[in-house]
Amino acid sequence: MFKQTLAVASLIAVAMPLALAQTPMTLDKVKASGSMSVAYRDSSIPFSYLDDKAQPVGFGWEICGKIVDAVKKATGRADLKVQTQAVTSANRIPLLMNGTVDIECGSTTNNSERAKQVAFATNYFYTGTRFLVKASSGVKSIDDLKGKTVVSTTGTTNFKIIRNLNEEKKLGIDLIGAKDHADSALLVQSGRALAFGMDDILLYGLKASSANPADLAVVGEAIQVEPYAIMVRRDDPAFKKLVDDTLASLMKSGEFETLYKKWFQSPIPPKGINLSAPMSRELIENMKKLSDKPAT
Repeated sequence: MFKQTLAVASLIAVAMPLALAQTPMTLDKVKASGSMSVAYRDSSIPFSYLDDKAQPVGFGWEICGKIVDAVKKATGRADLKVQTQAVTSANRIPLLMNGTVDIECGSTTNNSERAKQVAFATNYFYTGTRFLVKASSGVKSIDDLKGKTVVSTTGTTNFKIIRNLNEEKKLGIDLIGAKDHADSALLVQSGRALAFGMDDILLYGLKASSANPADLAVVGEAIQVEPYAIMVRRDDPAFKKLVDDTLASLMKSGEFETLYKKWFQSPIPPKGINLSAPMSRELIENMKKLSDKPAT
């Protein structure tokens, strides 16, 4: 029995790398099939979310549209068919790794742990973990959450950051997980959680798009500043270069800044909300550096 278990384990260990190796390079795959699968998030305002017609829109989504145009030119497939695929925090990496999607355009943090499984393009946003609460809650900082129920979205770096901080500071927080950002926010609005810990820009988006924005508040000092980046498969340098070159072109031409103003400093669909979020110092610097450096 023990020998059989070892044999099965050995076969799995051999099969997994082989399965990954069978995934063709993205540009070759797209050229041969005439199709490309682009992943989006349904509630990561304003990066990637659904509008009132249930169609993906957003800052990241629009940038990925520019990348699709570059793919058409690189592959000679003007007839390229673009398939869209909704992903969650939990399944976005597996679906990219197994070839279901070719690129993910959302609000994914670029960190060293994830870089063991996927690759990240040039960082295109920087954010920090803060908390969404009811304005009447009286919560001002993480210390006010001692012994309380806090929610964060499952599969995010924010969940791990809060969990680690909870253990380090012995705060006694009851940390629970929700499947996506919209569900996490709903737990706060319904009173089942006192706070929702997430990237501050996403919290501002959820607050602004809620039925009564004045009822909610984003509080606390940023726990950790991290970069967002578009996610592609590892060991595919040609496709990563195409994505990086597209971002570099947008940043150098001024079009990136125009898109930023459109999605962060102007009314956006479906409710015409304005996040009024200025560009961070870190992002301004990275428009010159063009770095894909991960968070620790």
